[in-house]
This record gives sequence, C-alpha cells and structure tokens, in this order.
Amino acid sequence: MGEGDSMKLSDHLSNEQRDQMNSMRKSKPKPQQPKPKKKKEKVNWADLMGMNRDRFCRGKGGAMRRK
Repeated sequence: MGEGDSMKLSDHLSNEQRDQMNSMRKSKPKPQQPKPKKKKEKVNWADLMGMNRDRFCRGKGGAMRRK
C-alpha cells in the first residue's frame, strides 16, 4: 500500500455487516432533552475592584488615618 491508498472500514466488512451498519446509522434520532438554564451569577463589581474600601494615609506624627 502506498501513501494515497487508505482503506475504509467498509472495505473490510461483508455485505451483511455493511447492511447492518447502515441500518444502525439510519435509526431514529433520540429526542433531545432541554438543556438546563445556566444561573446568572450576580457579581458586585464595585466590591471586587476595591471601590468600597477605606483609604488610609499617614497623618501627623506618622499615624495611619482614614480619608
């Protein structure tokens, strides 16, 4: 066999086996079940980005003070 000669699975099967495989392939499709809905996640972006935090800086005498 050369590079371009590729044998398919159907080349190795008998006629009976081929007919059986074709009948299995043509069987009725299964009814699809509805996909479960994804719950939308509520995200508090302001909290995640750190906007609702106290800001500290050094005051007189080096003490930490809230702004």
